[in-house]
Amino acid sequence: MKIRTGFGFDVHKLVEDRKLWLGGILIDHTFGLLGHSDADVLLHAICDALLGAANLRDIGFHFPDTAGEYHNIDSKILLKRTRDLLASKGYTIGNIDSTICAERPKLNPHIPAMQQTIASVLEIDPDDISIKATTTEHLGFTGREEGIAAYAVVLITKE
Repeated sequence: MKIRTGFGFDVHKLVEDRKLWLGGILIDHTFGLLGHSDADVLLHAICDALLGAANLRDIGFHFPDTAGEYHNIDSKILLKRTRDLLASKGYTIGNIDSTICAERPKLNPHIPAMQQTIASVLEIDPDDISIKATTTEHLGFTGREEGIAAYAVVLITKE
């Protein structure tokens, strides 16, 4: 059995007049994330981690922000396509460990829904998806509420 790990990171700027999508769910907040797609930093970090683990480059290579077809796209679609790319190389997802860095809104109440949503898209058990939320104690761009960052580490296997 081949076992591989991958790491992903993403950041997007918080702006007015955008919806806040995180972990595949819509969260009520006064700001949303700016991006070519729906700017879901958590799903983007997970996609990058999965693609990296399988040596399939990165999210920008497969879903470039210069392509009109990805404008305002739901990042759950990108995650599903990423899962399909891994499956085409014979990989299955073992587990995901992720962290979202944001001062506001409070994300802990939303984590179970994020886990369920991601598990549904990836067709894995929600118990295989760890999502943590933290602040940066008002330090840096996340602390100043200028943006949100997400990190993800994944394990994939191949028989």
